[in-house]
Amino acid sequence: MVISTNDIKNGTVLDLDGQLWTVIWFQHHKPGKGNTVVRTKLKHVLSGKVVDRTFNSDVKIESAEVDRRDMQYLYQDGDAYIFMDETTYEQLPIPTEVVGDAKDFMLENQTATVALHEGNPLYIDLPASVELEITYTEPGLQGDRSTGGTKPATLETGREIQVPLFITTGEKVKVDTRSGDYLGRISEK
Repeated sequence: MVISTNDIKNGTVLDLDGQLWTVIWFQHHKPGKGNTVVRTKLKHVLSGKVVDRTFNSDVKIESAEVDRRDMQYLYQDGDAYIFMDETTYEQLPIPTEVVGDAKDFMLENQTATVALHEGNPLYIDLPASVELEITYTEPGLQGDRSTGGTKPATLETGREIQVPLFITTGEKVKVDTRSGDYLGRISEK
């Protein structure tokens, strides 16, 4: 699909020289002399590399159709992760390299957004944070509650994160899926 550079907005996926780029920032700029230009920050869909690119105003560029669907993670099968489309119940194997670090925060039966281009999975989008159980951490010592120190803890997905000294094995914690940082303890009701 061909669009004008004047139609660029955040989230638009562009097909530039066979590579897919997502617009993460744009600005229309009218210098004192000359034509209007569109400045952009583009993020490569597969590698995550961010570049600055400037386009002349009203130039035609290729936009890519990216289908974002909510899918349920079912299980891991060898080096593929099996997801199910929640509307068609169709199962889709997604290679480990496409799933990336998302595997460290996914539990079976969890919903994630899968981005597809021409039927091929591009990446997995998880919520900003998830709740996971601590399967192992060293016990904290009495008096450690106010020192502000941290210790390693293993999540139920196998990922190791740093948690405050007062966290114990078996507790549920909130974890940032972008950085892997501990965000807080989940209180049981």
